[in-house]
Amino acid sequence: MIFSSIANRLNKKLYRRKYRRMLQQWEDDGGDEKLRYDYDLNGNSFVMDLGGYEGEWTENIHQKFGCQVAIFEPVRKFAEQIKDKFSQNEAIEICQYGLGSSSRTDTIYLWGAGTSTFRKRAKAEEIRIVDIKKWFSDHNMQSVQLMKINIEGGEFELLERLLETRLISRIENIQVQFHNIAVESTRRMERIQQGMRNTHKPTYQYKFIWENWVLK
Repeated sequence: MIFSSIANRLNKKLYRRKYRRMLQQWEDDGGDEKLRYDYDLNGNSFVMDLGGYEGEWTENIHQKFGCQVAIFEPVRKFAEQIKDKFSQNEAIEICQYGLGSSSRTDTIYLWGAGTSTFRKRAKAEEIRIVDIKKWFSDHNMQSVQLMKINIEGGEFELLERLLETRLISRIENIQVQFHNIAVESTRRMERIQQGMRNTHKPTYQYKFIWENWVLK
């Protein structure tokens, strides 16, 4: 048990060191200012922002390209704030629910940008999740030019559902932030990435920070 505890601490320390180096490389490469907005979009492009939070990314991508954006934000406070933010912009739609592998109610734990269904906190609220297959069907969605995914652990079930249903082939660009939420997170991420290679190829990858996949 003592040796196991020491090994766990060393592994966590090694992970944090690797993560800091990767984060520094992301910053040096201008990731937040350049890579996350480096797309061939226009006013006819349809973009999905999964995990809208304060709406900053949508605001920037819309200002740059004038594209149509649907923001998915299940947390009541965040959704209301971005509804006010874009109330005069008909090109931006706010959906007060999340997308996942099934339609259900869930509990989310509130912690600012780290709000998640996986990390328990004192404050929580019930949210609605809609099966992404149902959403695509209900909206007759045939083509998405860009899907940005930052949903604090929900990306695993979402991408697995897109692969399972083959809807992933309808999405030209997938910008995703994977989160290291459990011991199997790396293996699960790698299985998803392997599945995505059948239809997409990576344009950049910064482990557990941001990566983008473009349709082949």
